[in-house]
Amino acid sequence: MEKTFTFHAVTYGCRVNQYETQAIREWWQRLGGTETDDPAEADVVLVDSCAVTAEAVSDARQMTRRLGRINPRARIFAAGCAASAEPGDFALPGVAAVIPQRDKFVLLRGHPLEMTDFSVAEEKRPRFAPFSIESFRRARPVVKVQDGCSQGCAYCIIPLTRGPARSRPVDEILAETARLLHAGYREIMISGVNLRQFHADGADGRNFWSLLRRMDAEFSPEWQGRARFRLSSLEPAQVTDAEALETLEGSRMVCPHLHLSLQSGSMAVLRRMGRSPYSPEGVAEAVGNMRRFWPAMGLGADILMGFPGESESETEETLAMLRALPMTYAHVFPYSVRPGTRAAAMQNQLPKKVRQEHAARVRALMAEKHREFLHQQLSMSSMLVAFDSADARHGNNEWYADCRMDDACQVRQGHELVRVVPVRVEGNLIMVRPIGEASPSKHTAGE
Repeated sequence: MEKTFTFHAVTYGCRVNQYETQAIREWWQRLGGTETDDPAEADVVLVDSCAVTAEAVSDARQMTRRLGRINPRARIFAAGCAASAEPGDFALPGVAAVIPQRDKFVLLRGHPLEMTDFSVAEEKRPRFAPFSIESFRRARPVVKVQDGCSQGCAYCIIPLTRGPARSRPVDEILAETARLLHAGYREIMISGVNLRQFHADGADGRNFWSLLRRMDAEFSPEWQGRARFRLSSLEPAQVTDAEALETLEGSRMVCPHLHLSLQSGSMAVLRRMGRSPYSPEGVAEAVGNMRRFWPAMGLGADILMGFPGESESETEETLAMLRALPMTYAHVFPYSVRPGTRAAAMQNQLPKKVRQEHAARVRALMAEKHREFLHQQLSMSSMLVAFDSADARHGNNEWYADCRMDDACQVRQGHELVRVVPVRVEGNLIMVRPIGEASPSKHTAGE
């Protein structure tokens, strides 16, 4: 007989973490668990942590401590990348186990109220952890196709926490995508830690672009126009070859939106970072070529400012690159020293205030470009929005612009893509109405 219990889950960091939390959630629900939004009611608590910055580790640690105070009787599992990078920080009251990222899958093996052994012998550790999902808490589920990274950028702790690159078998990827589409989801995020390092046995899985072509061929006959794929973060060098352009141009299901891990627009900084070879000029050329088949596109980036030795001229090089590219948004981070990385031992570490100032300049530029992008979207005759849940008004269109259903409009049910027209810009949102309910003033809104 199932032993019923309640659980509460807190997730930090990337979409891969969100995916893995969902897999654990579904396993616990199959065991008789009921999720609660109130940690004080929970028998079990999961903190799925991130270590990409020192602030991320601190946030997860503070939350774990707070949860232990709120609910001293709960069994708390501190898992994820921060639990790998700083395990001692999570040896806190109420924590039943600190589970490093490579062993997180053990939470799929037993009952959370009964588990006592969380260690895995190296020879019994699977090459690709057996996470899988059948649903998602939001309207845009993640399908994890790859894990780990073997690139070894000087600033990055992820290879130390998630290990080297591994790829998921293609048949598992296809099966999970089919499950989610048939469950009613209409936007699938294809995600991994480093998609450039995806590879698998067989001609259909030799690299990420061949995987994407296989997925498009598999699903577009039934789902083209009814569902879509969105790509997670890509390495810039990944999009500068002919195969990338041919695959994206030929795809019938991929959103016209890319998110690139640019990090810097300075070649000197990129070399110090140990990044894969690419140049701002090469990225600009590739994006220009994409505009042939994506005349409108969303283009986001990760930018890391204040890397050791970053000069004023190098900062200006990054700003110049972002001005030149048709950027629509960016995730901008000031450099954070991560113990165990090569960058932590580099000379010329910049003061925190300088790192923050460099990041603030990029954020200001990108805020301006984002506003311009939103107002440009008002000229679109229509757009397809995936709303966050069955009763939510917020979602994203195909170009990854944040949209909100106008308050006067009826909320549509289910996860179907909703065709809407833009009405006006409010802050960082495009207000939209379903086709047939558009305001006649939409073309002048925001002027």
